[in-house]
Amino acid sequence: MSPWVARKTSSSACGGGWRGGEVVASHAGRLFKFAAALAAWLCCVLAGAVAAAGIPPDYAPTVVEPNVTGGRTEFDLTAAQSRARRERKRLYVYLGAIDCPYCRAYETFLRQNADALVSEFARDYVIVDLRSALSVKAGTLYFKTGAESLDYKTFMDRIGDERARLLVYPSVWLFDPDLKPLMQMPAGTGTFQTVPEQLEILHLVQ
Repeated sequence: MSPWVARKTSSSACGGGWRGGEVVASHAGRLFKFAAALAAWLCCVLAGAVAAAGIPPDYAPTVVEPNVTGGRTEFDLTAAQSRARRERKRLYVYLGAIDCPYCRAYETFLRQNADALVSEFARDYVIVDLRSALSVKAGTLYFKTGAESLDYKTFMDRIGDERARLLVYPSVWLFDPDLKPLMQMPAGTGTFQTVPEQLEILHLVQ
């Protein structure tokens, strides 16, 4: 045995002798544990990001998760409509996507201006938070009220909305309790960037 190998096999620098195979196995074990920990951390981060999506809880939104079946993504508005009738309020229907940066920007705006806006919303509106994804296109998006389910274009045509040709995230609708639109709404990147603009919408100022 060479002096170099002898020195390495008898070394006690790490608390005792070591051999090449043991070192490789130990290193591989540490890498596996690190990878597992990293994967768990990423899962937590992603789960937190999804959980944070949507209208901030300060606004007490009615969150509607979609029923996804047979290639359809359907949002049931029946319960929200019943609540609006019961409370004699309007409906503020917000369609966002969990992976939509413009949706996050609007939701951040709401969060940062909660002191000025929460009471304004609460006085006249039931907020309905429809949680979709960018992969959901107009052809697979449906809205259900009672026993009737309409695809996006048919729903938009029925309410006379000019945005029927294109589905944009985020989108907002203002309805009375019978789902009659109260005003034509903007959509997408320019959705309410200041408190005065948001208040004009809530007060139905065209």
